[in-house]
Amino acid sequence: MTDAILEMRAITKDFPGVKVLKGVDLSVARGEIHAICGENGAGKSTLMKVLSGVYPHGTYGGDILFDGQSMSFSSIRDSEQQGIVIIHQELALVPYLSIAENIFLGNERVSGGLIDWNQANHEAADYMARVGLNENPTTPVGELGVGKQQLIEIAKAMTKDVKLLILDEPTAALNDTDSEHLLGLLRELRDQGITCIIISHKLGEIEAIADSTTIIRDGESIETIDMHGADASQDRIIRGMVGRSLDHRFPDRTPQIGEEIFRVENWTVYHPTQADRVVVDDATISVRAGEIVGIAGLMGAGRTEFMMSVFGQSYGRDVSGRVLLHGKEIRTRTVKDAIANGIAYVSEDRKHYGLNLITDIRTNVTAAALDKLSNWASFVNGNEEIKVSEEYRRAMNIKTPTVMQTVGNLSGGNQQKVVLSKWLFSDPEVLILDEPTRGIDVGAKYEIYEIINQLAAQGKAIIVVSSELPELLGMSDRIYTLAYGRITGQLPVEEATQENLMSLMTIEKNQKEAAA
Repeated sequence: MTDAILEMRAITKDFPGVKVLKGVDLSVARGEIHAICGENGAGKSTLMKVLSGVYPHGTYGGDILFDGQSMSFSSIRDSEQQGIVIIHQELALVPYLSIAENIFLGNERVSGGLIDWNQANHEAADYMARVGLNENPTTPVGELGVGKQQLIEIAKAMTKDVKLLILDEPTAALNDTDSEHLLGLLRELRDQGITCIIISHKLGEIEAIADSTTIIRDGESIETIDMHGADASQDRIIRGMVGRSLDHRFPDRTPQIGEEIFRVENWTVYHPTQADRVVVDDATISVRAGEIVGIAGLMGAGRTEFMMSVFGQSYGRDVSGRVLLHGKEIRTRTVKDAIANGIAYVSEDRKHYGLNLITDIRTNVTAAALDKLSNWASFVNGNEEIKVSEEYRRAMNIKTPTVMQTVGNLSGGNQQKVVLSKWLFSDPEVLILDEPTRGIDVGAKYEIYEIINQLAAQGKAIIVVSSELPELLGMSDRIYTLAYGRITGQLPVEEATQENLMSLMTIEKNQKEAAA
């Protein structure tokens, strides 16, 4: 084993009413890929924010040694000057700036006192190629999906003289192909002597790439596993994370599928700024009562754009087609229309579309259905609001002592549970879940799967969009595949495999047109 590049000793960190870290120890060897695993709220991200200076010295207890020297960072800039770069789970890009501008923000390429845009764009293209992005460097970041934005964050980190790269859920929004590309890139960095810390809930990914794994549970370090040892396994990691074994990743379910509830016919959507670009092309899907329908597709296939455009046309331009509920066409031109007709949409990007991060849990949970808590004069009953949000806090196992906690202070997984609570409170007939378990640990995933199954058992129509094919295969009754904005096939789950789904997801555009 090589010498330790990082040691964190007896790290403690408190928030109002909550002790998040309770004496965590972490030792990371030089030139290794070190994974950190734990349930949502265990303290993983908080520990990395302590390390990187987001929580400055003096706001936590314990000691940090990096490269053999004691460190007391007051800001992210301090840690970056020592070669520590962190990529947070919640992206920090400026949507109105170009890819190149974001990559070099604060580190601009200057010549003669002016920014050299040719150099910036040229270098940006090189870094983008390293992370598998082939977009034009002048493209505004806001026009890209969250998965591609994650790759831009990684490219941005690569421009710095990094010794220790910290990645918090780097592949949460990526499909299998892009995830594998990123893992290959991390292996290359390790071979170049760069140490990586990766926080991830994808245990297969951890097993494939990590040299060591430290497990944190309830703010305490449980153990560090040598991933090259004979006893290293996903089951051992799960036992350490949740304190028990998890024999089945997906809960048992006996489908009871009824009549068709929801249908989208001949749905076509154009890009909001590129006039001739068709993003969703003549797509038709249906969902029956008690049925869970999966939507599979590679990044850029149009999955999220399809679902957002159906939900009140919140994406796209020149939207055409029909939406039917119980066989009758309904109006869904606005989000208000969609909600009024019993449609709910849980976005893949909770930070921008799912939550108000500066308000509390109570306000977020009730936001989509305030009329249920209002009197004739439109005044909200505050006591009922607290009661309802407390019920969801307990039912969803949101790890916080009070619903008055600011949502921005919660872990990513607990934020996702708040989003789910908000839409469940609206009591929809049709629930669209776009990456519902993104950034969520295996224990919490199981809880969410159980909730989805319960909703299906109540006769709801469920649509699940996911980048994880095992998740779709484990939860769905039928799976549609999408490529180039077109539906390329549908399979009952009994006939679906990762191989035949991938074949349909990668069908060439001209092949689909020929088949049509």
